[in-house]
Amino acid sequence: MVRTPRCEGTFVMDADEHPPLHCDDSRMKYDHSKKLSGASTDIEQLYQAVPQLANVFRIKGKIGEGTFSSVYLAIAQLRGGHEEKVALKHLIPTSHPVRIAAELQCLITAGGQDNVMGVRYCFRKNDHVVIVMPYLEHESFLDILNSLSFEEVRDYMFNLFKALKRIHYFGIVHRDVKPSNFLYNRQMKRYALVDFGLAQGTPDTKIELLKVIQSEAQQEGLESLHVQRSVFGERNFNVRSSASQDNSTVKLIKQPRVTDIAARKLLAKKKTTSAVTNGLVKKAASSCPTNVTCDCYAKDRVCSVCLSRRQQVAPRAGTPGFRAPEVLTKFPNQTTAIDMWSAGIIFLSLLSGRYPFYKASDDLTALAQIMTIRGSRETIQAAKTFGKSILCSKDIPAQDLRTLCERLRGSKTSFDVLTGDGQINLSQEPALQAEIFNISEPALQTSKKHLQYQKPSCHERDGLVIRTSEKPANLGWDKVPDEAYDLLDKLLDLNPATRITAKDALLHPFFKNI
Repeated sequence: MVRTPRCEGTFVMDADEHPPLHCDDSRMKYDHSKKLSGASTDIEQLYQAVPQLANVFRIKGKIGEGTFSSVYLAIAQLRGGHEEKVALKHLIPTSHPVRIAAELQCLITAGGQDNVMGVRYCFRKNDHVVIVMPYLEHESFLDILNSLSFEEVRDYMFNLFKALKRIHYFGIVHRDVKPSNFLYNRQMKRYALVDFGLAQGTPDTKIELLKVIQSEAQQEGLESLHVQRSVFGERNFNVRSSASQDNSTVKLIKQPRVTDIAARKLLAKKKTTSAVTNGLVKKAASSCPTNVTCDCYAKDRVCSVCLSRRQQVAPRAGTPGFRAPEVLTKFPNQTTAIDMWSAGIIFLSLLSGRYPFYKASDDLTALAQIMTIRGSRETIQAAKTFGKSILCSKDIPAQDLRTLCERLRGSKTSFDVLTGDGQINLSQEPALQAEIFNISEPALQTSKKHLQYQKPSCHERDGLVIRTSEKPANLGWDKVPDEAYDLLDKLLDLNPATRITAKDALLHPFFKNI
């Protein structure tokens, strides 16, 4: 575990000049509204949890909050009376110690250069950990999206690929690449890739603790085979392990009584050795005949053959709308290519002026939305390359990326999808059925999802788009070269094996003048 650093020699603070925020005067500063009062309470609790912070930092307020951590802006008093803004990331006490240490190792090993956030110090008190990082003042992606010039977009993507090339060199898969995790200071032209809380390692990763996480995740998946099953309609949120998955999967389809009894027996033997647990898993796996043919494919039910099959273990963490097809279809051997797909979605938002471009509540809807852009046949064919079978009830042609982006940048309230028979207006919310079937896991029943393409205000988040204003012509958007859409096409390659890498993306003709 990372030990608390000795900061007395680096940071000096006069307690009389800079009283800690749990005093009465500082509390009054945060009681102007309920929101500020809530932030004040969190700050007080943080000071109580990690008392040594009060001797070093004046925490100004909370600037970010996620499922596994909260981020605060603080002022550090340096020698000579100088002050410096820093970001304090407080990891929730329930976070796995190895996961926390792995995140720190990613920041220390790969951070500090090439637009990857570094780390200054780490404070620890019992099960509370606070990571101190440089603070980069940045703009909201949504606020500046439609005021960016084409040259700014090109610089943005170039610097994003620099950061991805850096972490991919060390065998780090970020798994949560999105605009809010790539900070951008527009005035200073500075960038920072942040938040490695969901990071995983490639087979040859140079981050040793990521290897530990990967092996533990595989072990947890094996131990959960006898308890959990993949059933149709399984919702996919930001989860790190099978232990934190949404319990709604159990409510959708009631498992046979035999399964419930087996689950209770397994829970009763929770304290047994791993050797016994592995024996149970192997026995459960061997109970499924390999020569029995499934008879529920493309039907609205799940047969007993599929119910008896083992669940396939595959990472699914990430943010909805940015997950690659191989993540949505639970392909186990995921690589750094998933980060490149997420970068492609960011590029798609920048070229089209729409954010978020995709927003789906579950994997089936997300996959169906990808088909509306990349084509159903192309998606089905690509899935076959990594051992997945997809069935789509409608033949949807792939879109021309330039035509799509130029149309979306305009002032139209909706756009059409061209088909062989004419045009389909997606603003009328057509129903699109998609089924995902896996050779090695239970078949998924038909899931009907409506894809809603609308024109919401900038405060809405559930539609395909958020911003609808047209980009001014003087920002260079009337002269977007073909190289931009060629790079976008390579980033959104449905096949992860042929998807462009960060290293090759930096050498793409789109960046020839940088």
